[in-house]
Amino acid sequence: MSELPVVIIGAGPQGLAAAAHLVERGEHVLVLERGDAAASAVSAWGHVRLFSAWPELTDAAARRLLEPTGWSAPASGYPTGAQWVSEYLAPLADALGGRIRVGTTVTGVARQGRDKVVDAGRRSQPFVVHTVDADGTESRLLARAVIDASGTWSLPNPAGADGFAALGETAASDLVSYRIPADVADLAGSHVVVVGAGHSATHTVLRLSELARRSPGTRVTWLLRRGSAVNVFGGGAGDELPERAALGSRARKVIDDGVVELVTGFRVAELRQHAGGLTIVAEDGREVTGVAHVFALTGFRPDTGMLRELRIDLDPALEAVAGIAAEIDPNIHSCGSVSATGARQLAQPEQGLFIVGAKSYGRAPTFLALTGYEQVRSVAAHLAGDHEAASRNELALPDTGVCGGSGEFDEAAGCCAAPSVLQIGARPIAVG
Repeated sequence: MSELPVVIIGAGPQGLAAAAHLVERGEHVLVLERGDAAASAVSAWGHVRLFSAWPELTDAAARRLLEPTGWSAPASGYPTGAQWVSEYLAPLADALGGRIRVGTTVTGVARQGRDKVVDAGRRSQPFVVHTVDADGTESRLLARAVIDASGTWSLPNPAGADGFAALGETAASDLVSYRIPADVADLAGSHVVVVGAGHSATHTVLRLSELARRSPGTRVTWLLRRGSAVNVFGGGAGDELPERAALGSRARKVIDDGVVELVTGFRVAELRQHAGGLTIVAEDGREVTGVAHVFALTGFRPDTGMLRELRIDLDPALEAVAGIAAEIDPNIHSCGSVSATGARQLAQPEQGLFIVGAKSYGRAPTFLALTGYEQVRSVAAHLAGDHEAASRNELALPDTGVCGGSGEFDEAAGCCAAPSVLQIGARPIAVG
């Protein structure tokens, strides 16, 4: 199997970084990306500005690969997703060249000739990666190892508070969105509701508040599941991500100014559609009426369907890789308090399979690009046989000022801010 490639699923920030590390070590790599270009998921939220600065958004091996081409790392500032792509991720994909195959969807991964049940000879068989391209052509690729860096972007959580779509949510799909909007002008003069407590929700609330200030008659309601709003506004002066602290401060101001109505303890049970729009009904019977549109920004979850014929170990609560779950539990940790999670912690019962990046965190909304880069550095070292490098901890995270969610669900959680901080580098697009 040594002649077979390491197949990486997903050409996002972590997938590209994994490829850069493996190429640097002389390994044969193939990156499969279902979008029509690398970093297609990041491009989808390109209008959103990150609250991590440039030095926290590039990987060391990627920089070493790019610098001989004349590229230089941006030294400061907070890019938008589009700038992250154009100034770093797209050049990195170009440097990796033909190792990236776009328009290729992975539909399944298995062991050659072995379904999940079969023990005999399992580890001696290569992986088989089943794919379909944009024309519908199916293929089977053999791999000596697989790194799943496919993320969680494709599977947003619903508005329903119990993890399933609320009654009527599917039927009202034309009036419900699950991403931060790029343009809200068509909602002027209407009643818009945002569901969620993290940074995607906060970004959207602020965008809508600007519309409300410009367009009289625009009403914005922000629904929080928790019984307190204390955790919504970030770590303030204790947050070493200043752009994130500023985001929380701005959110507090639009609420204090009465531009946005904040409703706490509201757990969505039903969306009733009628001639006047939507009525949103809480589990306790409260109603929010006359709603023209809902932005349900309640986080994302991993899609592990492609791995169903492999033996994987996920935490039952977080759906995160079991080996890192205790380190990333948002009930205990913030994004800045976790320890490094490397090859040893990410190892699966299926030898040679690694789940990395946001997908490795499952539903835990505390992921940072720096953490992902450390993951793939360690995994690449392991796959190259450099076990000393794989075992090293080279992760240095900022102090986020977020203490986690240790309190009761209906009380203020933790000492300073909510754990619903999904920052994919810090990508502020998936929230809890």
